[in-house]
Amino acid sequence: MTMLLIVDGANVVGSVPDGWWRDRRGAAERLRDSLVTYAEREGVDIVLVVEGAARGVESVPGVRVESATGSGDDHIVELVAAAGRPCTVVTADRELRRRVGELGATCVGPRTVGPPGGPPGPPPP
Repeated sequence: MTMLLIVDGANVVGSVPDGWWRDRRGAAERLRDSLVTYAEREGVDIVLVVEGAARGVESVPGVRVESATGSGDDHIVELVAAAGRPCTVVTADRELRRRVGELGATCVGPRTVGPPGGPPGPPPP
């Protein structure tokens, strides 16, 4: 069974102070594009969850993008609950880590997938 990697887009983008706040949608698109290579290399299915000004970013082959209509964290919890397979969530948000951990998901930090435009980190466990 292929592992599902769910990426907290706002948290990962916000972990790198590169001016993302001036163009949230563009930052989410750069992250999405960097995740394509990660998905191919690691053989995982990736869902990138975006919210707020980043809503509407399109999916691309290798990365499904979901726009949260409300809280991105709540949407991620719903995805984990419905996954039916091993799940890893990429976030540094402690409360989100607690919530998805209670559902059996593992969590890794934003550097696991590498900052947008930077080298990717090690694969998730």
